[in-house]
Amino acid sequence: VQLQASGGGWVQAGDSLRLSCAASGRAFSSYAVGWFRQAPGKERQFVASISWSGTSTYYADSVKGRFTISRDNAKNTAFLQMKGLKPEDTAVYYCAADRQSNLILPSRYNYWGQGTQVTVSS
Repeated sequence: VQLQASGGGWVQAGDSLRLSCAASGRAFSSYAVGWFRQAPGKERQFVASISWSGTSTYYADSVKGRFTISRDNAKNTAFLQMKGLKPEDTAVYYCAADRQSNLILPSRYNYWGQGTQVTVSS
């Protein structure tokens, strides 16, 4: 499966953004999706994941209550709705896919999108 993340941008603290992860290739509905982020000089960090059916989601503590992961299998797209953005959310955001659900380690995902930059100013 090929993934393409989009929707990033420059926003002010408190604003919202919605990231999209468009998939092509193999049956997207068979794959769980994870969102990760990587700030300069830091390791790639788990943000959220959603099962193939969309019935199971999991969030990093740092984004819980502010970010919402969802998916539309009919459109082969997953989303990350981000609200109440903070400067510490600034990073390149990546989507990833794997047949296993609830994976939080980047090394466990087999498919990756190219990343989209999110910059939050104070």
